[in-house]
Amino acid sequence: MTEYGHAMLIIAVMGGAVLATRILPVLVFGRSDKVPEFILYLGKVIPYTAMGLLIVYCLRDVSILHGSHGLPELIALAAVTASYLWKRNTILSVIIGTVIYMFLVQVVFL
Repeated sequence: MTEYGHAMLIIAVMGGAVLATRILPVLVFGRSDKVPEFILYLGKVIPYTAMGLLIVYCLRDVSILHGSHGLPELIALAAVTASYLWKRNTILSVIIGTVIYMFLVQVVFL
């Protein structure tokens, strides 16, 4: 298959995926105005679950006995927590934590 064919196939698959995510909720729940209680519950708990998963994933390989002893991770985690409590903006908190962590590991803790 040529590069043009690959590009068209990728675009078609992505278009199908977007279309499926738009149509699937209507097919499953119908066109009613009332959102099921279970979906509302998931909307409340999934963001916290995702943040907990990200924290575990980011800290899984931290060694307090070697190198920087986990200080860049601890400082970035404190910055994320403080910025989230201050602004209540998850995306901003993740960006701030990433910038601080990358600065610490690239400049401070060589």
